Amino acid sequence: MESDRRRRPTLDTVAAAVGVSRATVSNAYNRPDQLSSSLRERILETARSLGYAGPDPVARSLATRSSAAVGFMLPQGLSGAFSDPALSIVLDGLASTVDGHDHSLVLMPGDATGGPRPSIVSRAQADVMVAYSLPDLAPALDAVAARGLPLVVIDQPVLPDSARVEVQDYTGASAAAAHLLGLGHLRFGVLTFALHPDGVSGPVSHERRSAVPFRVSRDRLGGYLDTLEKGGVKPDNVPVWEARGSDRELGRLGARWLMTRTPRPSALLCTSDQLAFGALQAARDLTLTVPGDISVVGFDDVPEAAYSDPPLTTVRQPLADKGRRAGELALELLAGGRPPRPTRLDVSLVERASTAPRT
Repeated sequence: MESDRRRRPTLDTVAAAVGVSRATVSNAYNRPDQLSSSLRERILETARSLGYAGPDPVARSLATRSSAAVGFMLPQGLSGAFSDPALSIVLDGLASTVDGHDHSLVLMPGDATGGPRPSIVSRAQADVMVAYSLPDLAPALDAVAARGLPLVVIDQPVLPDSARVEVQDYTGASAAAAHLLGLGHLRFGVLTFALHPDGVSGPVSHERRSAVPFRVSRDRLGGYLDTLEKGGVKPDNVPVWEARGSDRELGRLGARWLMTRTPRPSALLCTSDQLAFGALQAARDLTLTVPGDISVVGFDDVPEAAYSDPPLTTVRQPLADKGRRAGELALELLAGGRPPRPTRLDVSLVERASTAPRT
């Protein structure tokens, strides 16, 4: 093993074989514009024949203090992230923007703190960080600040000296509530994902509805309840169930509770499509028809929303555009740019077959 390590070809081995300096061989890999095409090809061909694969990227990163990587901080574990279609579409949009610019993407899974462990962020080989929907006080954000890395925020939190891209969450939620009011509904229930980072699922007290640390949850819940109140429905009369995550099985659990209230709501407002899909299943469990017995509205407009049973009325947000814009901001910061004004993308209500006039 030790003799194999000694015989492994190096930059110097290639330089000696070609009869050029070590710096010239390095330029063939890192600064090809500095060499003629014929010399570079001769160097690379010699390297291949010697079994030399090129400079060690880890060593190069240590030497330059630059990894050319984009770190992506997730609010949950990898398995949960990849099962979330909204997140997957955002991530695809970001990756498609970063591709082709010689930058890699480093995924950092979250834990119970609502983001990656600070130790992971501190060790990550990345030159810019992208935070996806983290809570306001996620410890991972302190680790980013301690390293002095530029930061792009998708959705939340709102932080000074960071670039940010978000959508009109309050406006979209308000449009969904107004749609149901316009259909004559007067009894509502709300199914929301996490309002607080304590991992609790259950009915939400009126005290817990205030001082919500998640901007997206706060804006969507506020858009629903404020608009219902303007339409004559008192928020105190609207039961709210909080799921600890945007998961259809958690949505099913919460929707069953909401659908068994007395009097039963005639419409459910959900803060994500995943929760709404769970609500559709809960209605089937209870032999209720959608929209005959109860109308259901989601938020996101993931691809499945158009093909669910019934097709889901929902608020469409431009998920791919949000990811692409985050990628553009990351590249701008990597190039030394300053964070621009926040980007806020429009949303729209998509009316499908899961809502109908109150009977």
